[in-house]
Amino acid sequence: MQKNQHGGDIYTNKYRIDFSANINPLGMPESVRTAACQGVALSANYPDVQYRELRRAIAGKEKVSEEDIICGNGAAELIFLLASAVKPVRTLLTAPGFAEYEQALTAAGCQAEFYELREETGFALQEDYLKRLKEGWDMVFLCNPNNPTGVTIPPGFLREILNICKEENIKVVLDLCFLDFLEEREEADFVRDTSDYPNLFVLKAFTKTYAMAGLRLGYGICTDKFLLEKMESITQPWNISIPAQMAGVAALKEKEYVERARKLVTGQRIWLSGQLKELGLTVYDSRANFLFWKGPAGLTEKCREQGILLRDCGNYRGLKDVQEQKGYYRVAVRTPEENKELVNVLKGVLKWQK
Repeated sequence: MQKNQHGGDIYTNKYRIDFSANINPLGMPESVRTAACQGVALSANYPDVQYRELRRAIAGKEKVSEEDIICGNGAAELIFLLASAVKPVRTLLTAPGFAEYEQALTAAGCQAEFYELREETGFALQEDYLKRLKEGWDMVFLCNPNNPTGVTIPPGFLREILNICKEENIKVVLDLCFLDFLEEREEADFVRDTSDYPNLFVLKAFTKTYAMAGLRLGYGICTDKFLLEKMESITQPWNISIPAQMAGVAALKEKEYVERARKLVTGQRIWLSGQLKELGLTVYDSRANFLFWKGPAGLTEKCREQGILLRDCGNYRGLKDVQEQKGYYRVAVRTPEENKELVNVLKGVLKWQK
């Protein structure tokens, strides 16, 4: 069975450094690893089906009511639950964007329409998006910063979107899974606004920030109790394992670790972006823990031969550039040593192509 292509496929490819998955370069915190191992030792028992301790920890971090929280087996499960619970007739997505939004809607028997993010405007949302919101949508999905481009939505513009959607009775799914790597994260975090916008569902995950991709843990925050109850009613019991629940509680205590990772990523993103530009590659304005760029076709294969995994973005909607024989790529920002190795490999590959 064919599945969507993602980064992090270390099971198919031999590699030295994986730049295809946007995971915290500091790796999993030791406290999280310890908690997960303790959870394994307790796993002869069923997990807490209501994940009460985890819910309390999230509520404390986000300063919201425990009743407004739903957890999932990764953010992806919540995306599928949302689509199945709402079953929107008309949904607006951005392209390029995270493929699971469309996949979840298709699985729920819904069809998505698209707002095209254009290269000539840096793949950023434009004012005409506000006009599109008046076309009778049931639901819109937005990712901030966006995946795969890393481009952010200015807070003021995002508030305009939320206000229009509230007036038009449009449900908004706001994916903030990369929020913790933003320098301006406080201004971009709209969790505190869910009480003002009952149509807003904020999506977050432990995957990227705490390097917990294999443990699968995400959560959503929304004040629409009917929607949350509907989602809960179609969620399989015990969807979050004991190791994941305990790791999540431990992760939320790691404030210094998150700050250290943010500073590392910010500095290295700026450095790596400059290096890629010097190599003649077109680099877009990512603010996340990854960079999105355009270069010669075939770089993924050539870098893989050197043990470097890149994320080829050719399977994203709107990113196939057949005429110019160019390719779009995404690379995670990693440690200084790893980033230097990426640059060295790219230098060799690009020199060979010339």
